Amino acid sequence: MSILLIDEHPLVREALAALIRRLSPAAVVCELTRLAAVPAEVAAHGLPELICMELEPISSSGIAGLRDLRQQFGEVPILVFSALSAHDYAELARQAGANAYVHKSTGTSEIADVLRELLGSSPVDREAVPIEKLSKRQKQLLILLDKGMSNRDIAENLEISEHTVKVHLWRLFRRLNVKSRSQASHLARVQGLL
Repeated sequence: MSILLIDEHPLVREALAALIRRLSPAAVVCELTRLAAVPAEVAAHGLPELICMELEPISSSGIAGLRDLRQQFGEVPILVFSALSAHDYAELARQAGANAYVHKSTGTSEIADVLRELLGSSPVDREAVPIEKLSKRQKQLLILLDKGMSNRDIAENLEISEHTVKVHLWRLFRRLNVKSRSQASHLARVQGLL
């Protein structure tokens, strides 16, 4: 199995590569600094099982580069890993073909959860949660989580305190049997809750 990891910053590449190797020791992680190197890596290692890419709007690895990757690699999962505001770019990235958007400030355990989901090694198969079993507030939270909004942004949007957002999220995660925002968003998409 090969995984393409495209990021201009060596430290970020090395950290993410180490995490991927810990989760999937047999994976061949191909570390690239730019999109132009992708064809040579694919020729050498075959079709990747996952693509992790940095999103920089002013470079070739911006939204246009993401669209190109989606066209070239069809159903291969793409994880966008960026320092750009999720509020501004998460939905753009999804529309361009990303399966997940992770901000570079995200904790290791949450990034690991996203990687497991994209690699098909999610630790627990979760039971379906009927949409009618979710409260109106929980449905609102799922929509806002899927947009990549922070707790502060959600609080402002719903006109509630950040503490209340945390309580609602805790209850939602328990209801869905998930441990992270990305798992909740992914489960909601897979089960048609969005």
